[in-house]
Amino acid sequence: MTNVLNARFFSSEAGMHFATKTVKNLKVQLSELTIKKFSCGEFYVKYNESLRGRDIFLFHTIRSGTINEDFMQLFLLCDAARQSVAKSITVILPHFGYSRQDKIHDAREGISAKLMADLLVKSGMTHMVTLHLHSDQTQGFFDVPVDNVNTQNMFVNHFKKIQETKNIQDFIVVSPDAGGAKFAKSFADKLGVDLAIMHKSRPKHNQAEISEVVGDVKGKTCIFVDDMIDTAGTICAAKDALTQYGANPEVYLCATHAIFSGPAVERLNKANFQEIVISDSIPLKADIKNSTVLSSSELLANIIRNTLEQKSVSELF
Repeated sequence: MTNVLNARFFSSEAGMHFATKTVKNLKVQLSELTIKKFSCGEFYVKYNESLRGRDIFLFHTIRSGTINEDFMQLFLLCDAARQSVAKSITVILPHFGYSRQDKIHDAREGISAKLMADLLVKSGMTHMVTLHLHSDQTQGFFDVPVDNVNTQNMFVNHFKKIQETKNIQDFIVVSPDAGGAKFAKSFADKLGVDLAIMHKSRPKHNQAEISEVVGDVKGKTCIFVDDMIDTAGTICAAKDALTQYGANPEVYLCATHAIFSGPAVERLNKANFQEIVISDSIPLKADIKNSTVLSSSELLANIIRNTLEQKSVSELF
């Protein structure tokens, strides 16, 4: 059993926004590493202390707009730790990029999520902690242990407080598509409200058309629940559809991963959601109207502590 004080903690720039709070909860400090970029575009990484025989924890995430660079940095950081004879290499990666490419939808496509998993393991990663994978099957793509942390309780607790403070009795949880129905049903059960599911089709990538709503949303205050928001086209179209089905104009939105690419910020600000609740898995680059960011730092700190003390992690979420 390894004490938290005997482990070493490192963070890239991408993970610094949640790493600082997490190590503060652990009452430890981040060690230093060097990441540079040569004029030709290659990355250079180096740990600034010995890792031999150490359990190391590397904070990183995959951001919108720098997905490929973020992955390349992570591969190099894992490889450098492996070459430095680290005892174990745990990557704290709240957002795992390429997660939507988890199956073959059309002929001659690849399964990019599996490729990223293989590259991480080949680079030297021995354990990964992530938040809310796009699909549960992705966990099986890795040949090392993966803790796929359920963020549901973070959001449920937030909306329970809203129920109490605003005395809202007519909440209904809405899944924007059938794929997220399982997560949304569990969310609704914990909140003690009903569930509705929207049916959508995708004529093109990053485009969605809402055709119908399964469930009674008339006169209800809706809470959209999803794992991620990318261009926000689906969710904004879904909000418009809900009002056509008689839902209250005050619509809440919560999602673990705020990717917010392309026109997402403009769309969300125009959509005028009552509140947009997200986690800190990806650092926000712009101001989003009526947004609330829930910190995962305490949860991640407890997971790291239990990992080092060889205790259960699943009981934490």
